[in-house]
Amino acid sequence: MGKGKNRRAVSAALVEEVDGGLAELLPDRERARAWTLLIDGAPQSHVDLDDPAYLSFEYQRRLGHVIDLVAPPGRPVHAVHLGGGALTLARYVAATRPRSTQQVVERDAALVQLVRRELPLDPNARIRVRSVDARDGLAKVPDGWADLVIADVFSGARTPAHLTSGEFLTEVRRVVKAGGLYAANLADGPPLAHLRGQIATAAGVFPELALVADPTVLRGKRFGNAVLVASDQPLPVAELTRRAASDPHPARVEHGKQLRDFSGGATPVTDAVAVPSPAPPPSAFQ
Repeated sequence: MGKGKNRRAVSAALVEEVDGGLAELLPDRERARAWTLLIDGAPQSHVDLDDPAYLSFEYQRRLGHVIDLVAPPGRPVHAVHLGGGALTLARYVAATRPRSTQQVVERDAALVQLVRRELPLDPNARIRVRSVDARDGLAKVPDGWADLVIADVFSGARTPAHLTSGEFLTEVRRVVKAGGLYAANLADGPPLAHLRGQIATAAGVFPELALVADPTVLRGKRFGNAVLVASDQPLPVAELTRRAASDPHPARVEHGKQLRDFSGGATPVTDAVAVPSPAPPPSAFQ
């Protein structure tokens, strides 16, 4: 760890090529051992090594609310993370739900090595990382194994096409146990065609859906993230709504008829017609 300590002591940014582009670890000037990971300039993750239960990014906080509600507080869970980044959410699960068993599928092996070296995991955390494609990794998870599946996969700031289809979500549902949750980080901007299509696609696989997002994103006023939550059983909508509304980054929760109306009759996506999510505008990360 000698080299890493020197970097942190001078609070220098670390820049390194990984499989997916140029990775940067930028020190958080307000937190002694916290870092932001960027890939090709796009923010991917924020990690506080001293407080892994601290979530900085808006969408990660919303996924944190889902993690908090997937089971009674503190109860260990089985979780699958499609997309790893700096392993922020896996660290969060390990910190808030000790003895949880987690599988992370992160295709970028060089990124995984960088993160493990510079932002080491708690050695007691039960986190296994596989460096394969997200869909290939999901296929290896046993039926009904997961209490929670989180999809947060971006390549060049876009979700790959094969992770947007009904066939992909059918595989997710195979892995999620009865009463478990699926949560996906979706990014879109006006006219929100991608987001509406993802809602329609999920509705064809899961009977219960909710969407958590900033109202300005839902109104198509700006590009941003939305968290889609799905299950085969009723969702904790009231508590999710309360947490989202009282968050430092307040969000709205849509479900039921309002969410169906929001999807606007969009057509479900299949493998045959799937395309990547839209690229964010240059102003999105300013």
